Amino acid sequence: MATGNYEILRLLGRGGMAEVFLVKATGGRYAGRELALKRLLPALREDEEAVRLFTAEAELSRHLHHPNIVDVLDVGHDADDIFIVMDFIDGRDVAQILKRCRAKKVPWPIDFALYLARALLDALDYAHHAKGPTGKALNIVHCDVSPSNFFVSRTGTLVLGDFGVARSFIEVGPDQVMGKPFYLSPEAISGRLDATIDLWAVGVTLYELLTLHRPFVGKTSREVFEAIRAARYAPVRELRPEAPPVVEGLIARAFDLDPAMRFTTAREFADELAPLYDERVGTPLAISAMVRGLFGTSD
Repeated sequence: MATGNYEILRLLGRGGMAEVFLVKATGGRYAGRELALKRLLPALREDEEAVRLFTAEAELSRHLHHPNIVDVLDVGHDADDIFIVMDFIDGRDVAQILKRCRAKKVPWPIDFALYLARALLDALDYAHHAKGPTGKALNIVHCDVSPSNFFVSRTGTLVLGDFGVARSFIEVGPDQVMGKPFYLSPEAISGRLDATIDLWAVGVTLYELLTLHRPFVGKTSREVFEAIRAARYAPVRELRPEAPPVVEGLIARAFDLDPAMRFTTAREFADELAPLYDERVGTPLAISAMVRGLFGTSD
């Protein structure tokens, strides 16, 4: 099966709206290269809202070029498909890594956790300030920051992907907020949208990296939301005693019930993290080596 100039090799994954394939470019500037192709599910090709959202993702993503964001190389249509072609990240998403750490009872190193969070914040800082081709600010909010959307490649590349529910105030508007319940901020639950909801989600992701547990839990979405609104979670050092108090303090600030007391920009959050990890330990290559160790060379 082929889509345009791309031969589909195998399915990589499928979600509620799209499926992702490993493909090989058969022509054009990427001829011979293995890439990832994301296309709208066949059942949704006649759904106007699904097409609109998928098209919006394509338009937003093609403007984003940063070392910590999956690079979109092509966007296209043919008789049967709407698709986005991206760099293929040969590695694991952070959700898979955390699951394996829990299964093997291996704690994720604190320096690695801080470095990953810093890289994620660098990606968001860029996305939040990105401009379109006319120079006008896009005001992008990712809306779905979580471990499953952040990837570690076998060679040490750390990238944020899946802008499928991202919002631009200019092109989409703030009427609907989407995302995974465990990573939503109190404001996002209430339907208020701005870049700070991504920062809250980074706090949740960092907590999970440090402790291997989600901070806000419950048997139902309602219970999870109640925990979020009350900022009810186990302190980091209760689950990870060796975590420095300053790191626990940053998590507490990220989850403060008063939005004015939290980090207001991704850059501010990143700058607070930067001096807290050892750059000789928390490196992309060291992180990718640990991931290979967790999963093995053939897994």
